[in-house]
Amino acid sequence: RHKVLADPDFAGKAARASFGMANAMNKVKVHRWFMEKVLGVHRDKLLPDFAGTTFEKWAAQDGRIKDRGEAVLFQTCYVQNNEPHIGRDACAVMDANQVDMACAKGLGCCGMPAWEKGDLETLRERARHNLDLLMPYVEQGAKVLALNPTCSMVMRMEYPDLVDEADRERAEKLAAATMEISEFLWGLRKEDRFNAIAKSKPEKVAYHAPCHLRAQAKGFKGRDLIKKITGVKPQSTIECCGHDGTYAMTVEGFEPSQKYGRKAFAGM
Repeated sequence: RHKVLADPDFAGKAARASFGMANAMNKVKVHRWFMEKVLGVHRDKLLPDFAGTTFEKWAAQDGRIKDRGEAVLFQTCYVQNNEPHIGRDACAVMDANQVDMACAKGLGCCGMPAWEKGDLETLRERARHNLDLLMPYVEQGAKVLALNPTCSMVMRMEYPDLVDEADRERAEKLAAATMEISEFLWGLRKEDRFNAIAKSKPEKVAYHAPCHLRAQAKGFKGRDLIKKITGVKPQSTIECCGHDGTYAMTVEGFEPSQKYGRKAFAGM
């Protein structure tokens, strides 16, 4: 179970190689019973579908893989393998705000799924791989924009303390350059290029503040952007959702995760 859940990039590759069978089998009761017995993944846990193609493949086809830019996107393994449209939307938003944002080739998981199980060596391997790819952008002055607050937290707060001694200096530079993507966009709000045109206005907005975003102590800029652009004041829920990475997928974590997340569910 540790090997499978700690390596979401491998899981994504395997799922794509199955030509959609993985998604179908994850909804079959007999298969889920087998997964529970062999891997310890709870049979009733809703699992995200895997996309048929990766975000990176789309970025390459769209001409977004380049070696320099004002910012570089860290799309995260979830966007890469499960919901590439989130990455495409992020690129569209940056285009609308005249941000020269590059996409990098070969980025991998930040290492959090391994680290939450105490696997320091795998985290260090993941960190070294991403440092090798991202540092050329950072050395040119680019910001690293993460789409998942867990990843921005790990790169900002965990890498400098946990990587090998030889990687410490690079990790500190990466940490200083890393931002959550809404935080970066909020920083443009007083510039002429900031695009505050809202094509629709929701009546109500509920905003959940993730634990890993709160840990970074940079505020809730996604919420602030919604208010600034639409004029609607989001109603915030600041409670843990209980998922805790892959904990909610496990046999022993499935039911407790629902208990821990109850206040967040009720708030939303």
